[in-house]
Amino acid sequence: MDMFETEFGNSVNTSYICYEIQRSKEGDTQVVPLLFLHMADILVVVEELLKPLLEDTDIFICSLKMKPVNNIKVFLDADEGLSIEKIAKLNRRLNALIEETAIFPEGDYSLEVSSPGIDEPLIMLRQYKKNIGRKLLVTPNEEGPEVLGIIKEVTEDKLVLEVEVGKKKEKVMTEIPFTNIKKAVIQIIF
Repeated sequence: MDMFETEFGNSVNTSYICYEIQRSKEGDTQVVPLLFLHMADILVVVEELLKPLLEDTDIFICSLKMKPVNNIKVFLDADEGLSIEKIAKLNRRLNALIEETAIFPEGDYSLEVSSPGIDEPLIMLRQYKKNIGRKLLVTPNEEGPEVLGIIKEVTEDKLVLEVEVGKKKEKVMTEIPFTNIKKAVIQIIF
């Protein structure tokens, strides 16, 4: 049995039995144990269950996380915004699929599907693209000041911001390669 040492010094079991539900031609079902899964493996299964639910939508996966207490967090975003109704519907459908696959035979898990919070850093190229025209605060990988500007362009390897410099607040375009970005957070203007 694999154990995970938590930051509080206690050990938690990270292996789970994965079951497959086999259906006969007559419609009967049989639950068959397949293998033991670790938390990372469970997240892969959850992602594979989620992908078909997102087909033909503008919704995409930002990240999946799991705590040792079987709390699965799924963060989604969408090109045109993500409503609470869509999130709730996806949560119900994904929850039903997780139960059907019997990854947690005892049902001892919780599922949270949400969009990343406003203060969460952008992590995907698609998130940068959907936020063109918005103000962004970029923390560089190396020493140096943070850069605040408006997203003007996004390519596969860089970001172009319109930045105000000097006392006269002259606007200049600044290119920042994604490899030089430690963190980038959209700034809400009130």
